[in-house]
Amino acid sequence: QVQVAESGGGLVRAGGSLRLSCVASRSIFSINYMEWYRQAPGSQRELVASISSGGSTDYAESVKGRFTISRDNVKNTVYLQMNSLKPEDTAVYYCCALLRGANWGQGTQVTVSS
Repeated sequence: QVQVAESGGGLVRAGGSLRLSCVASRSIFSINYMEWYRQAPGSQRELVASISSGGSTDYAESVKGRFTISRDNVKNTVYLQMNSLKPEDTAVYYCCALLRGANWGQGTQVTVSS
């Protein structure tokens, strides 16, 4: 298994940027997919972005062109660069490593003020 820990959340004004980090407890080189989810109050958890071991990426329609997921296999870290943030991006953001099941972090709060 693998443990992951998110960081980088905070309070930002609309139009601003944040970069989230997800550090894994082991090498992510062979982890098929690393993913970012988010969950807003009263809403279901939704997939925001994913990146495969080969570097292929996929994004929710709502964040395409604004968010970028990347991975650094040397640092065992996955990043989510979030630009042009909107109040509707406010949520707890979770990292998930797909390795023999889903391995979740504790989440990091992102709050975007209008």
